[in-house]
Amino acid sequence: MPLLARRIGRAKPSAIMAVAEKAKKLKADGRDIISFSIGVPNFLPGDHVYQAARDALAKDSGQYGSNRGTDALLDAFLQHIEALGLTGYTRANLSTGIGAKHILYNLAESLLDEGDTIVYPSPYWTTYADIADIVNAKAVPLPCPAGQDYKLTPAQLDEALATYKPKVFLFNNPSNPTGMVYTRDEVAALADVLVKYPDTWIITDDIYNRMLFDGLAYTNFVQARPELRDRTVFVDSLSKTYGMPGWRVGFMAGPEVVAKALTTMNSNHITNVPEVVTAAAIAALTGPQDVPLAKNAEFQAKRDQVLAAMEAIPGVVCPRPQGAFYVFPDISCAFGKSHNGVKIENDVDFCNVLLDAKGVACVPGSAFGEPRALRISYTCPTPQLAPGLQRFQEFFAELK
Repeated sequence: MPLLARRIGRAKPSAIMAVAEKAKKLKADGRDIISFSIGVPNFLPGDHVYQAARDALAKDSGQYGSNRGTDALLDAFLQHIEALGLTGYTRANLSTGIGAKHILYNLAESLLDEGDTIVYPSPYWTTYADIADIVNAKAVPLPCPAGQDYKLTPAQLDEALATYKPKVFLFNNPSNPTGMVYTRDEVAALADVLVKYPDTWIITDDIYNRMLFDGLAYTNFVQARPELRDRTVFVDSLSKTYGMPGWRVGFMAGPEVVAKALTTMNSNHITNVPEVVTAAAIAALTGPQDVPLAKNAEFQAKRDQVLAAMEAIPGVVCPRPQGAFYVFPDISCAFGKSHNGVKIENDVDFCNVLLDAKGVACVPGSAFGEPRALRISYTCPTPQLAPGLQRFQEFFAELK
């Protein structure tokens, strides 16, 4: 029998989906399961988005579309990023894809040759390491523990860029899995370091840029140091802000040469974002923003509820997230203890025993490069949040 390509041996199934599948199976078996595992917003977009899709269906052309994205979609995204303060871009600086994950994969294919180095702060979104493996790049996570609020310091970045001379620096703000947000001053301090290393591409995976709490504002490296514009790529998506993860629409804004490369990749991979999806995306970006604004306020309130529960558990360390919809507590105080005679040696044990004993699903921190922690996604239906947190607290109280 012929062999598969070597790269498929480097591809790994999602650790997050593995937890979700186990929780789903237990629920199908009749267990009362509360899931804090999947990073989906769990709300639907406004009616105007669905109406735009219906209207597009009624006049569907059935034809191929633009590899880059239709002019109307690109203009809607330009309007979207200009509201963030990212000005000076044109359609030639943009490209679209089937979700931000597709954009990131195409960026890896376009910017990284085999053996090139990519660095990123850790904890990190699991897909970063997976994509690097598939394209056979050398990934170097930069450890940012709870003691430094899961944030990369300028000194760390300077040392990493000088030591590894990476082709790509990948940055995520607000962060998945931690929910941490870099302030304007923190972004500026990192930008000052990046200016010193002109041979490194910069990717900012900032798909949670509209999900900010406590009055914080989004800041990009380009705003802090405009000279970084010619090597910085901004990545965004409809998934989180607009409750549209299944619609699969991602965007990038950056140097023309990169946008052209991704458009060429699209011509070989997907051809175009579908016409009906394009219409819905335009409506989401340009239409009423009341649903995202209301959900952002709801998520901030849920964040406060989760933080209060974590702070009430002795030994748990939980930096205060100010964006996205995640909390990332350090639960290593539980290691070496037992629950009903079952020993907990690490984060994977903790999550498995928690799910089996209490019916609460969380993702082990090791999936994100931090084995002392776990990720709580608090987008579950509001009536489930308090009972889930109570079970979490009870579990700790029962450890011996």
